[in-house]
Amino acid sequence: LARVDAGDEQLERKIHYRQQDLVDYSPVSEKHLADGMTVGELCAAAITMSDNSAANLLLATVGGPAGLTAFLRQIGDNVTRLDRWETELNEALPGDARDTTTPASMAATLRKLLTSQRLSARSQRQLLQWMV
Repeated sequence: LARVDAGDEQLERKIHYRQQDLVDYSPVSEKHLADGMTVGELCAAAITMSDNSAANLLLATVGGPAGLTAFLRQIGDNVTRLDRWETELNEALPGDARDTTTPASMAATLRKLLTSQRLSARSQRQLLQWMV
């Protein structure tokens, strides 16, 4: 949504993908292989249905795990980090700092996105709609 606000992305932009882009647990994106999905539809699928392929397709638009981590640093989250793609990022080995955050960091990041000027009022409303 920050990229939409900056004019670098459009929620209506259609993203086409192939069978090999689908990973385990993709309940929405697997149904749209033939026609693709818009960025907005992918956001909704990733947030509301935990659609792993939708998350990966969106992650690719922001520069992958490093791009998302850089965005988080830019908005002041110095704890959360994303290092891998779905579904590998779900592996949780003791002592492994990859793909981690804390409840406090996640709450602070969501608070910033929903209440500060990091996102436009319209984007804040959209994010909140997807989340509830």
